[in-house]
Amino acid sequence: MATVTYDKATRLYPGGDKPAVDALDLHIEDGEFLVLVGPSGCGKSTSLRMLAGLEDVNGGRILIGDRDVTTVPPKDRDIAMVFQNYALYPHMTVADNMGFALKIAGTPKDEIKRRVQEAAKILDLEDYLARKPKALSGGQRQRVAMGRAIVRQPQVFLMDEPLSNLDAKLRVQTRTQIASLQRRLGVTTVYVTHDQVEAMTMGDRVAVLKDGILQQVDTPRRMYDHPNNVFVAGFIGSPAMNLLTLPVTEGGVLFGDSIHPVERAALAATGKNITLGVRPEDMELAEHGLPVSVDVVEELGADAYIYGTLRQGESDMPVIARVDGRQPPAKGSTVHFQPKRGHVHLFDDNSGLRIETTA
Repeated sequence: MATVTYDKATRLYPGGDKPAVDALDLHIEDGEFLVLVGPSGCGKSTSLRMLAGLEDVNGGRILIGDRDVTTVPPKDRDIAMVFQNYALYPHMTVADNMGFALKIAGTPKDEIKRRVQEAAKILDLEDYLARKPKALSGGQRQRVAMGRAIVRQPQVFLMDEPLSNLDAKLRVQTRTQIASLQRRLGVTTVYVTHDQVEAMTMGDRVAVLKDGILQQVDTPRRMYDHPNNVFVAGFIGSPAMNLLTLPVTEGGVLFGDSIHPVERAALAATGKNITLGVRPEDMELAEHGLPVSVDVVEELGADAYIYGTLRQGESDMPVIARVDGRQPPAKGSTVHFQPKRGHVHLFDDNSGLRIETTA
């Protein structure tokens, strides 16, 4: 097993005017499950492919353990990759697919058979070893792709959106299996996804990228409770955090017909407005506060989500709140919300960076 280090690693595609990955500094511990997440085009797959040796590194370096692998060919990096399209050989059996890389490497037949059997047992594929991929479901094919990686006993697993071709129910089931499997094997794993729910439920730590730049790397809980900037705040969490541009006033921030108190020191460097973030579950119905016109009520049994609109000057801002599903406000009504104490996030309206408060 090994650590992985991106040391100011940069990838600039030919003809590009800005890097796809820009001076990425990231250290992944031995045995850690790290998830790279972000919107399409943010550089997460490029970062993974740089580690795999499938993309050139135009600046900085990449290390696996203490070994600089920046210019090392992919086959010599001791990594195993799992792709979203499975990449199985259709004419080979499951057993042959799983053992193919070992066969190419000249591993003895008995050793290949032993490793394939061990991986099949871990992945519950023992009854399918003689089948061809076309006779398997999507979830089973993905497990075969995982098995092919496991038998190689690499230092690092790389996974590029391996669940994106599965239906929703199977995706939930398989992500649980992958996370459990990784913990059993203890292999350092770098996992790429655009699905922030996947990232939050699977990773020991999550790294959020935007436009090739690392925005934050932290534990899922810390990132949820303490986002570094507006982008991370809006990206992490489902439904997304409410991010409201509100006027600064004496004593705090004008929150509808009330004032949300903020200490003077925190507001000292801000302008006339501030971006206030509050998650849907941290909004409470109240007599005074933020007036929200209810557009849609999504009833989910014990809970309900209110999708509404806040009229602020000449513009409308969308607001989402979680309320009691047994007594939700009526569609078309206007209700007031207050944030739960201690659950408000403040961001500079210009830079988007978090404003620290003592509350």
